[in-house]
Amino acid sequence: MHRPFAQVDVFGDGAATGNPLAVVLEAAGMDDAAMQDLASWINLSETTFLFPPTDPAADYAVRIFTPVGELPFAGHPTLGSAHAWLEAGGRPRRAGHLVQECGGGTVHVRLVGDRPAFAAPQRRRTGPLDEAHLAIAEAALGTPRTDWVAHEWGDNGPPWMMIELPDAESVRRAWVDRTQLGRHDHLGLVGRFSGGEYAYEVRGVLAHTEDPVTGSLNAAVAQWLRSRNAVPTCYVATQGSQVGHHGEVFVTDDGTDIWIGGRTRTVIAGKVDL
Repeated sequence: MHRPFAQVDVFGDGAATGNPLAVVLEAAGMDDAAMQDLASWINLSETTFLFPPTDPAADYAVRIFTPVGELPFAGHPTLGSAHAWLEAGGRPRRAGHLVQECGGGTVHVRLVGDRPAFAAPQRRRTGPLDEAHLAIAEAALGTPRTDWVAHEWGDNGPPWMMIELPDAESVRRAWVDRTQLGRHDHLGLVGRFSGGEYAYEVRGVLAHTEDPVTGSLNAAVAQWLRSRNAVPTCYVATQGSQVGHHGEVFVTDDGTDIWIGGRTRTVIAGKVDL
């Protein structure tokens, strides 16, 4: 069966420099095994599958698969799926705003110019890392926790172990030993720039890969930094420098929600034969 397909660049700087997302539109009828098999074959960080919503408040439903499993929520799949759905003719119930249904519940997406933004979901786990995960992070980074600025849980679907390093250069320079990370470990690094257009450098590292640009991690980082009054209400983070990408993540705190935005662009469009 032929199904509409798109590959979308998310969080890029205008060119194809962000995080690619595969989107299968009109996925009704696909079972879990078929979705997982395709996501594994495509082998991007995530592949999404769009369905009619079951929640009457939602515009569409999405399921999000990595090459090895399903996620209840992820950031760049949210923005990329919204882009593909709109480009395929989707019409939101409310102008300038859509609601996505996913495993983590509903996510609101604000449609403003060329940079859609999602409302950061509440973290399911906060507070300092426990001793077991501190040991994992120390082993992966090869530096003692006394050299870090701070650490915190950022679990909003993916369970990010967030580590703030002294500066952006420390984040870029860090050599992460991924063999120290278990299959379900997610290590997020963040460090401040001393000036310029970007406030922070971010990296998201898993056992099998380093993610080019990560919406869920940037959402959790933004909540953490804002709770510490470490950043202004609006700032821009960059991610991807260590894997040949140049992502830009636009963060806005409107006093009610923290919005995580970025550019989206369809790079490949066609059909998949399933």
